[in-house]
Amino acid sequence: MPPLLALPFPAIEPGIHIYGPIVLRWYALAYIVGIVLAWRYMRALVVNDRLWAGVRRPEPLELDDFVLWGTIGIILGGRLGYVLFYNPAYYFANPLEAFAVWTGGMSFHGGFAGTVIAMILFAWKRGLSLWTLFDLAGCAAPIGLFFGRIANFINGELWGRPTDVPWAVVFPTGGPEPRHPSQLYEAALEGIVLFLVLRVLSHRFALLQKPGFLAGAFAFGYGVARSIAELYRVPDAHIGYLSGFLTMGILLSLPMILAGLATMIWASRKPGPSSR
Repeated sequence: MPPLLALPFPAIEPGIHIYGPIVLRWYALAYIVGIVLAWRYMRALVVNDRLWAGVRRPEPLELDDFVLWGTIGIILGGRLGYVLFYNPAYYFANPLEAFAVWTGGMSFHGGFAGTVIAMILFAWKRGLSLWTLFDLAGCAAPIGLFFGRIANFINGELWGRPTDVPWAVVFPTGGPEPRHPSQLYEAALEGIVLFLVLRVLSHRFALLQKPGFLAGAFAFGYGVARSIAELYRVPDAHIGYLSGFLTMGILLSLPMILAGLATMIWASRKPGPSSR
């Protein structure tokens, strides 16, 4: 019997019934809502002349075209990243399972890399500023991260370590121990907090006028937020802890922190549009 202070896991259907046996899973819905809202937010940024001071940015219609490129990068990169980083032995032994995305298993770091590749190719094909496209994607990415982590919680996956905090949750697949709802911690840190920080940087400090800075701020902020959340989250059972408290999530976040910091320093030293 779970401790009295633990919160029972809410009874939530696995998805929304569309028609007959067709069910729209929460994780798929999170991807759809996250991508659509991120696209609309990027559009709102590029039409706000006050934020740019003459810096060249994509046209709204170009962002419309980019949505497909970015979606493919997210899905392919996320799945390939999970296969290579988190369970390579299984998928090398069962290669066809790597294509079964409906069974779960996506990596943010893989999705991040896939999106970066998609942006590089799209910017090259359309003659756009790559760093400005990076900035726009970085400002909007926390929206998708928020919905993705909420879907993780609804699915009862990626739960946290055992704890006695009053808001601990007993997850159906996590045994009888009350656990940290680490998915909600990540939704708050990677989604809400990071979005607000980037919003302040873009609107109050006009850092869209320093191409690359906000992309660096996103990479740095995500890496820090994910590393903090990893201290409360149980690592994948087939990987476990790499050394002490070090997990694969922290290990993959460290390059993002360093690259993000370096990018912010580099971008801040570039002359602004008024200095040219």
